[in-house]
Amino acid sequence: MLRVLAVDDEEPALEELLFLLRADPRVRSAEGALAATDALRRLGRAQNGGPGGADHVDVVFLDIHMAGLSGLDVAGLLTGFAAPPRVVFVTAHEDFALRAFDLKAVDYLLKPLRRERLAEAVRRVAELVEADRATRAVPSPPPSSEAAANAGTGAVPGLPRPPASPLADHISVERGGVTRFLPIADITYAEAHGDYARLYTREDSHLVRIPLSTLEERWRARGFVRIHRRHLVSVAGIEELRVDAGSLTVRVGGAVLAVSRRNARELRDLLLSDAKAGRPGNGR
Repeated sequence: MLRVLAVDDEEPALEELLFLLRADPRVRSAEGALAATDALRRLGRAQNGGPGGADHVDVVFLDIHMAGLSGLDVAGLLTGFAAPPRVVFVTAHEDFALRAFDLKAVDYLLKPLRRERLAEAVRRVAELVEADRATRAVPSPPPSSEAAANAGTGAVPGLPRPPASPLADHISVERGGVTRFLPIADITYAEAHGDYARLYTREDSHLVRIPLSTLEERWRARGFVRIHRRHLVSVAGIEELRVDAGSLTVRVGGAVLAVSRRNARELRDLLLSDAKAGRPGNGR
């Protein structure tokens, strides 16, 4: 039987979906989340507990348009999980079907929900989950001692081990099941989304499963500074610093971001230090 997580930021819609799911005999349990960040925390616990854990989730029913992260954002992040749950989208919009299936969605349901259409989606998921369980039940042969020693290193048995990764100046990002290595120097600022962060370049944005506080620690030496509880910016990317009626803002990558009073002094000190050191600026 299926363990289900449903995610929708509209409580009446979420309650209706949960009611229909709990009435299906193939569903063992159905829980709800009103925010994508809450759902991701729940799914993170499920991932850590493994397939047999108490928090395991077989399938996520996702709305697409939600405050903060969208359902497409969540599904994109799930492609980076070692054993991601199946995904079914539930939305009032037809426009995102192609992108949804690019993210390996099992089904795409349109609101208002029809009971028989939801039952068909549950049937499809149940068949896939049963196949997944059967695959996991087949034991794998134990690795050789040399293979075990080389596990996770990229080494090939019988050959010298490869040198350390040259990607220290990059961060891996996932989109549609494809991993890219994004140069940290291209990132203008990062925005907090619970246990995740959205990284902005001048052309695009990417969601990563790293808290903003962790990025702040890792990137401080690379010239990134916290300007607000929600934002971490590249000092080199700041195009403009403005004071208006006592409020401080910066323009970075085309976005205007507020600077909290708590962080204003550190930012000013960094900019002044850059100016005194004669480092190139960006019109600050």
